[in-house]
Amino acid sequence: MSGRLLIVDPVSTNRIVLRVKLLAAKYEVEAVSDCTAAYASIQKRCPDMILINLTDSFSDGHAFCAHLRRQVATRNVPIISVGGQDTSAARFMALDAGADDVLPRPVCDTLLLARVRNLLRRGNRARELDLRSETLRMMGLDETRSPRIAPACVTLLSDYAQAAAIVSAQLQAGLGQRVRVMDRDGALADDSRVATDVFVIDATRCQSDGDDLFRLLADLRTRDQTRHAAQLILLAQDDLRTAALVLDLGADDVILGPFEQDELCHRTRVLVAHKCQRDRLLDQVETGLAAAMTDPLTGLFNRRYALAHLRRIAEQARETGCDYALMVADIDHFKAVNDTYGHSTGDRVLTGVGACLRNSFRPDDLVARIGGEEFLIVMPRTSLADATTAAQRLRERIGAKYFDAGGDRGPLRVTISVGIAAGSGDGQSLRALDALFDRADLALYRAKAEGRNAVAVDLSAA
Repeated sequence: MSGRLLIVDPVSTNRIVLRVKLLAAKYEVEAVSDCTAAYASIQKRCPDMILINLTDSFSDGHAFCAHLRRQVATRNVPIISVGGQDTSAARFMALDAGADDVLPRPVCDTLLLARVRNLLRRGNRARELDLRSETLRMMGLDETRSPRIAPACVTLLSDYAQAAAIVSAQLQAGLGQRVRVMDRDGALADDSRVATDVFVIDATRCQSDGDDLFRLLADLRTRDQTRHAAQLILLAQDDLRTAALVLDLGADDVILGPFEQDELCHRTRVLVAHKCQRDRLLDQVETGLAAAMTDPLTGLFNRRYALAHLRRIAEQARETGCDYALMVADIDHFKAVNDTYGHSTGDRVLTGVGACLRNSFRPDDLVARIGGEEFLIVMPRTSLADATTAAQRLRERIGAKYFDAGGDRGPLRVTISVGIAAGSGDGQSLRALDALFDRADLALYRAKAEGRNAVAVDLSAA
């Protein structure tokens, strides 16, 4: 499902051109001319990303970005500054105000779309962490690591000693800590137990095809010691193709062309913060919290966690004014599967359906097994129409899947029925959650009554 993007630019031509590019990439796009209109749009429905013109003529833009970063509902919304001067000082001003990146005009379409994809992925991870952490806190299970005391480990990779000396000096002065320096081969051969938080990779002299750089990034992502480290790539100013490719390959940030210490260190600090967030999420799993909130058969969240997380999603909807959708899905004739093929086959069907559910929704959607053959899906920031499309896609995917029936019997196929109800972000009482659940259940019963293998929507919302 594509993201919802908000363009804020006082120049109508800029808005139109950028909107056309993003619509062609199948994003949902709204364009406004000033910050007042942008605030109104955000209050109505929080976007997944904001693209804003932060030129000198748009004087309140920097204050607007800083305000969004202070608000709980918008602090993780990615912001791209489009326009302005292509200088390190101008970029730093935008970054310091709260922008995640700066793309000067004329905007390279390939780089723009790669950056949008890259930051949407980051925004999804951040929203997922916030929701999961808040839910664990509500359950009394928030046992994440204590705040980091030791400084972050920053490693500069460069094959050019003179350039490495300059960049490492900037990093050490700006970050106030030691920076490890090694060449690319040394990074891959490094067998020390020091875990790097951020790799700053000097590729300003990258070969025209960039193959060596791409292999390095892939190698770093596949090794246990380095795969979770953030990656900041330094490139030549005109190397737009490589910048777009490395962002799509999973690099976290890119600097094109000459840069000053303030910009370099700001971007590095931001990546350290995001790395710490990812570490917190991994800690929650590794410390055994997963056992308290997951179903052991399917690996999905269990009923206890799902109900607590649903309350948090409803609270977030009230804070942001965004709608959300709740689905209850049930495997059709599942008792007959157990009676005919045995419970081991039934377990394989549940596991397969669970895997299909997990792979069919966004990272911050809630997918849980809440009992027997019944599943719950909650989709934040989602309209009833979009949820219905997702449910139909899920129904078709499961209906086309073959399951192992065991022994010498042929493959088994099953179907599901889904009931959907819409939750509103316009001040809905949390006490209405039970009623929302009941409406989704009633829609599910109607789907069953109409012949199963169907999707039904709550009639009160239709």
